[in-house]
Amino acid sequence: MSDDTQQPIIVKRIKKGGGGHHGGAWKIAYADFVTAMMAFFLLMWLLGSTAQGDLEGIADHFQNPILLSLQGGSGTGDSSSIIQGGGEDLSRSVGQVRRGDIESRARINLDAARAREMELHEFEAELLERGRLLDLKGRIEAMVEANPDLRNYRNQILIDITTDGLRIQLVDEQNRPMFASASADLQPYTRSLLRAIGSALNDVPNRLSLTGHTDALPFAGGERGFSNWELSANRANASRREMIAGGLEPNRIARVVGLAETVPLIEDDPLDPANRRISIIVMTKRAEEALRSGADVLSVEDGGALQPAALQGAQ
Repeated sequence: MSDDTQQPIIVKRIKKGGGGHHGGAWKIAYADFVTAMMAFFLLMWLLGSTAQGDLEGIADHFQNPILLSLQGGSGTGDSSSIIQGGGEDLSRSVGQVRRGDIESRARINLDAARAREMELHEFEAELLERGRLLDLKGRIEAMVEANPDLRNYRNQILIDITTDGLRIQLVDEQNRPMFASASADLQPYTRSLLRAIGSALNDVPNRLSLTGHTDALPFAGGERGFSNWELSANRANASRREMIAGGLEPNRIARVVGLAETVPLIEDDPLDPANRRISIIVMTKRAEEALRSGADVLSVEDGGALQPAALQGAQ
């Protein structure tokens, strides 16, 4: 009989205690994983924010860098960078751009900004000039009202603003003409009006244009002799002399013309007395420059403005 039952029984006891130190290898692995993820997301962001043209340029660079260098600017990625050889602007939507193109675009933008600034200055100057003309209009109207000798003729003084400037018109009435019939001789009240207006116009620096107009009634001799052309020009020149006598500086006159009956104030009735008139234009700077350049500056002053209400009393 075997004696195995008599072998000793060995019991191994395992002592359980606190966990020991496992090392820092896991931290290094985790840091590598986070770094890789950051690099991955950075790559995704760059690919998403880079234009298709830039991507093609990068691909072409790696495929044939020498050819791209010859075709590009001084570097294959410095078209918009201040550092030679720098990278592309990620906000761009096109591929390679030469430095000359950028400089040309900058000059265009600068010229456009200067043009806008000049237009703004011109607009402000025109507003100031219009304000001066409106103030002059009010002062002339007040002057006529304050003078008993001139107040009776206020219905024959038409003042308005046109694109050419402040227009002052002295028109005839049926029984009260501004000039003697078929003559350039001024009536006494016309002399008073012109002298008062000439003195008031010295308050603004704008130059003046004087235009004479007649009705459509022809002279007996027809157009070959003394006609409405000569009469309208003579009346305009007589008005110029009277305004200077009233104190207007002679160099303020820019133009004196006669238009005969070609631009009637009352188009429906060419023989209406109101068509016989003297038109004084206090010109804007723009109209004065157009006159110097030879343009027809008074294209609107006699036909384009609205008919003043005061004219209704003159008919």
